[in-house]
Amino acid sequence: MPRINITIGWNCITGVQTKTSTSIAQRNRGGSNEAIYVMAKVNSSTTKFEFIFTTTNSSAHSKLFNTINSLSRAYETTKMYRELKMRGIFIREDGSLRILPGENIIEKASGVWNLSTETGSLGVFIVTNIRIVWYAELNIGYNVSVPYLTLYSARVRESKFGMALVLETTSSSGEYVLGFRIDPQERLQNLLKTIQSLHKAHLLKPVFGVSYVKEKAEKPEPRGNQDEEVDVIDTNEDDVEIVKTIRPDPFAAYFDGNHSATDEKRLPVLNPELGLAIEPIRNGFTLHDLWTIHIDA
Repeated sequence: MPRINITIGWNCITGVQTKTSTSIAQRNRGGSNEAIYVMAKVNSSTTKFEFIFTTTNSSAHSKLFNTINSLSRAYETTKMYRELKMRGIFIREDGSLRILPGENIIEKASGVWNLSTETGSLGVFIVTNIRIVWYAELNIGYNVSVPYLTLYSARVRESKFGMALVLETTSSSGEYVLGFRIDPQERLQNLLKTIQSLHKAHLLKPVFGVSYVKEKAEKPEPRGNQDEEVDVIDTNEDDVEIVKTIRPDPFAAYFDGNHSATDEKRLPVLNPELGLAIEPIRNGFTLHDLWTIHIDA
């Protein structure tokens, strides 16, 4: 494994710029070229980083910058698909949900109590193919959006308000426990089954809000003189056929609901293969599994 390398998660990138950069070798030759500046920050730290990447090919630089910038923007604009949000602006003034691209409302139930307060709050419960949403009827700004990617479990438990629907989120999304009172019991059980089915289906085929279509090379038009040579450029060199079976639960290697965020078992340990201290890998997984989480869309 190469010793000189780096990986930067999109969640850590705070900005991307392109500037003119001059290295010592280029300065001696009186030349300069464009460089890509990637600003990054670790969420758990106040330390900021600036990485500089450059290439001698101007056309490759432009393509690389546009790709990084587009992917970074796509990641930022699709956080609603994978991050838990509270008191957001995803509910319109008329009480309707702001639908995400590719999202469909499966069920909508009124008269659902949020049990996060002593007295409870009456509101509307919405189940879609991407997330679970609840908002208060008297204050639409009091709301919560729980994507299935952040949902650890959904079950029915006893509470001081009676039987309640309990949603537990993953450790990476804050380990929240949200309770909802839904009457009658038959309605509660039906919603629970719907959520569990959608949750399972979503983990098998997640919706991230980003689609990519690779344009195929156009076939050259036949020429009148067949003796002339025709140069055909193959633009599909990057096509790859994946034959290895990938785990159907791509995020299972990262989700750990067995320990709290302060548990000593979650403290970083030295990984000899990487030469870095990382969070302990979950039982049943290997370091290689962390690099093979992608599944066919």
